[in-house]
Amino acid sequence: MKQLLLSLLIITALAGPALFVSAQTDPKAPGTTDPKTAPSTVELTNPLGKGTTVPSLIGRVINAALGIVGSLALLMFVYGGFTWMLSGGNSSAVEKGKNILIWATLGLVIIFVSYALVNFIINTAT
Repeated sequence: MKQLLLSLLIITALAGPALFVSAQTDPKAPGTTDPKTAPSTVELTNPLGKGTTVPSLIGRVINAALGIVGSLALLMFVYGGFTWMLSGGNSSAVEKGKNILIWATLGLVIIFVSYALVNFIINTAT
């Protein structure tokens, strides 16, 4: 394990500076403009798409997080069902499966309520 971490550290130290090399254009190359006569305005395009605002970005992040949490709730339903079905008559395993299903249902209700609340807040903010 130490050898792996040491080799990763060495590779990062050697290859890391190559990632930050900036390319410069040749001012005499065709199609380039003289920096002295070039316009002084700089225009950046929005990488998130046209019309993206901070509230809509926050809403997209929260919706993605709620989608992941909803997927985890589905996995808990499956796990609880398997625990219950494979209990073999053991009352403690049956109780464990029931509790998993109950808490997964409660979690899913909380996810739906939080999604509705976030959706309402984002729609009123934008």
